[in-house]
Order: sequence, then structure tokens, then C-alpha cells
Amino acid sequence: MDGQYRKDIYPGQEVAIILKKDQRSGKLTYGIVKDLLTSAAYHSRGIKVRLQDGQVGRVAEIDVVDPDGE
Repeated sequence: MDGQYRKDIYPGQEVAIILKKDQRSGKLTYGIVKDLLTSAAYHSRGIKVRLQDGQVGRVAEIDVVDPDGE
């Protein structure tokens, strides 16, 4: 599931995000949502979130498991 709709994302959820620096490569970063930063109900490139470790990016996938197990 993609992360374009705010209603599908909530704090504590495991997600994969794309950091600003990784937008060209599309590299995914995995983590748990701390805050939702996009106030709009929909965003074409993904809802912007802050992860519990402080990283900020746009949600690419929802309810994922980190393949590295971290």
C-alpha cells in the first residue's frame, strides 16, 4: 500500500519512507512513525512523516517489515 492518504498513516505504524537525499535513487528507509507532518488529506508523492529516530521523509509503503530486521 502506498502512503498518499493521511487517513492510512498513524503514529506507531511501521513504514518505509524516501528521504529527501534519496529521492533520485528511491532508496527506502524503514522505521516507525512518530509524527505526521503533512496536513493535507492527500499528497501525490506521499505523506511526509517524522520517524521515531528523527528522520523525515515521504511514505512510500505502509505496514512493511524492515528486510534487514532493524
